[in-house]
Amino acid sequence: MTKSPLRIGTRASALARWQAQWVARRLSALDVEVELVLITTRGDTSKHEAVANIGAPGVFTKELQRALLDDRIDVAVHSMKDLPTDAVDRIALAAVPKRESPHDVLVSRLGRLDALPQGARIGTGSLRRRAQLLHVRPDLQMCDVRGNVDTRLDKLASGQYDALVLAEAGLVRLGLQTHITQVFEPDVMLPAVAQGALAIEARVDDRGTRALLAELDDRAAHAAVLAERACLAALEGGCLAPIAAWGRLAHGGRLQLDGAVLGADGRRRIAASAAGDLDDPRTLGGHVAEQLLGAGAGELIRDARQGR
Repeated sequence: MTKSPLRIGTRASALARWQAQWVARRLSALDVEVELVLITTRGDTSKHEAVANIGAPGVFTKELQRALLDDRIDVAVHSMKDLPTDAVDRIALAAVPKRESPHDVLVSRLGRLDALPQGARIGTGSLRRRAQLLHVRPDLQMCDVRGNVDTRLDKLASGQYDALVLAEAGLVRLGLQTHITQVFEPDVMLPAVAQGALAIEARVDDRGTRALLAELDDRAAHAAVLAERACLAALEGGCLAPIAAWGRLAHGGRLQLDGAVLGADGRRRIAASAAGDLDDPRTLGGHVAEQLLGAGAGELIRDARQGR
């Protein structure tokens, strides 16, 4: 009896397909037959609406998870930063592969951030990116931008924006890194939770698939994103508040986590940092969240939710 191919679910965008094809190649190297299944999500059909305004978490992930639970696919591949922090019954985070760069970059026709003219138009749909840029350059004009990476680059080239802020990981994965004008240092632009990381999900009861996917897991990357996501969950900020976090392996094998919460206008910035055990990332994430809340981050999050 011939064994059926392992069905990998993915969104149809170029970046999502790249990510799924990367997973497919890794599994093929383990002598696993695979096939890609393209699935349209709400985030894909809301092309003209700012991501922050779509509202519900999981707009890029829920349809994939539903297909997983309905046994239409065996594996779901997501950008980890799109995945809500609330667990879904009967679905397991089976692997987090080695992480690509978590950093944000500037793509501009006019040079680096400090060279942009007063009132330069910056294309970004991210509240986190907006707030952090306004924190260092309150004169900048923030403009919503939607569409895939190529669409955004075309809009920049046509003069609709003076600069874009994008994830370095996406540009590198698509071979578009030559467009990068500046990689932001974390003290200027702390990354989004889990940016640059992939989430590979499978059904909890599908032990065979989970065992295969475990071969793709990177322990340090997995721990780092769990710490970041635990921090976000404890802050209860979701995608409607300017929250940033960056976890990574530090000296001595310890896990380092930096977190920040900003006011939507960038005027206030609250930051915290701590180190913890690589085997207990959720505790570390909760600890950094406690520091942030103790310093007044809750007020900034409430204001952001209310649109103030």
